[in-house]
Amino acid sequence: MSEQAIALKAQKVAEVTEQFKNASSAVLVNPIGLTVAESTDLRHQLRQEGVVLEVIKNKVLVRAAKDAGFEELNDLFAGPTAVAFSEDDAVAPARILKKYSDANEKLTIKGGVIDGSVVDIDEINKYASLPSREGLLGQLMAEFQFPIRSFAYAVKALQEKKEAEGETAEAAE
Repeated sequence: MSEQAIALKAQKVAEVTEQFKNASSAVLVNPIGLTVAESTDLRHQLRQEGVVLEVIKNKVLVRAAKDAGFEELNDLFAGPTAVAFSEDDAVAPARILKKYSDANEKLTIKGGVIDGSVVDIDEINKYASLPSREGLLGQLMAEFQFPIRSFAYAVKALQEKKEAEGETAEAAE
């Protein structure tokens, strides 16, 4: 093997190591059997959420996972492997890939890393059931608004009651 080829492989290992380190989640899948159209559709769905799907050689993944501190993943690097990396939303890859694999049996989830911890398929399925980041933020905002809204309704009801009492008093005179 030439020095140039070795340098290219070392560069790829370094790139994938950085992807593992910077990712809030990395989900491993077996994409065997997906048609070009299905693969393109899946990549498009992932890209919309800021997730990158990349097919990577297992030897590169083994070295990169070791360098990133995720040696526990080594058992998953058998057969074709694609990795969905997300730097921003830890739930997005799990949610999208789970939904896609439920609709298309050709795609199988192997495991992955979420928030710096190696997780199995069951954990990924739990994360997949969570709402998106925007959905969680919406729920949080609704929780913050509830007490304020309740207070506003109480003030309005009190004002209406006083106005009604004032009208009753005027009518009695």
